[in-house]
Amino acid sequence: MNKLTADDLIYGYINGIFPMADADGTLYWYAPDPRAIIPIHSYKPAKSLRPILNRNQFEIRINTAFPEVMRACSKPRSEDDSVWISDEIIAAYTELHHMGLAHSVETYIDNRLVGGLYGVALGSAFFGESMFSEVSNSSKVAFHNLILILRQQHFSLLDTQFINDNVRRYGAIEIPKADYLKQLKTALKQKARFTGLVPEKV
Repeated sequence: MNKLTADDLIYGYINGIFPMADADGTLYWYAPDPRAIIPIHSYKPAKSLRPILNRNQFEIRINTAFPEVMRACSKPRSEDDSVWISDEIIAAYTELHHMGLAHSVETYIDNRLVGGLYGVALGSAFFGESMFSEVSNSSKVAFHNLILILRQQHFSLLDTQFINDNVRRYGAIEIPKADYLKQLKTALKQKARFTGLVPEKV
């Protein structure tokens, strides 16, 4: 099989599929049914997160350490955790990042990267890929700022692929694959630009 490229990723996303690597690095493409999404406008931060947001405990940066965020996301979170972000995947998404289509939201303390997430933006759809946290609440703050950006820039779809306890805390729901593909088709026709930071408003 040829090496994964940014063009492969674009083709995959517009057709509702995405790649994950097996333990030996073999790539497989997935199209879950049902599909998990996070409704952008119904998200509300947990009450426990509000004091942290008000204290501005973390510095937020956008797109300043994309490969580093991917590397951090690729590390296993426990002994039983499987790793699906291979070097080949990191290279392809970094290529997509250089094209202005893949983005990272990063949290810092004392100039040290301690949390963040990355994903892909096409049209008014944002495909959330993975997040990591080295300090309590760092990834939650990154996600909160992601939502603010998506709202300000009029994104209409936030794809989170599979349902799990982590995405449920952000309000993820499951919808039939057919409904997802309809929403995706509409979102891809709408223009939105992933850029900048927004005021701290919810």
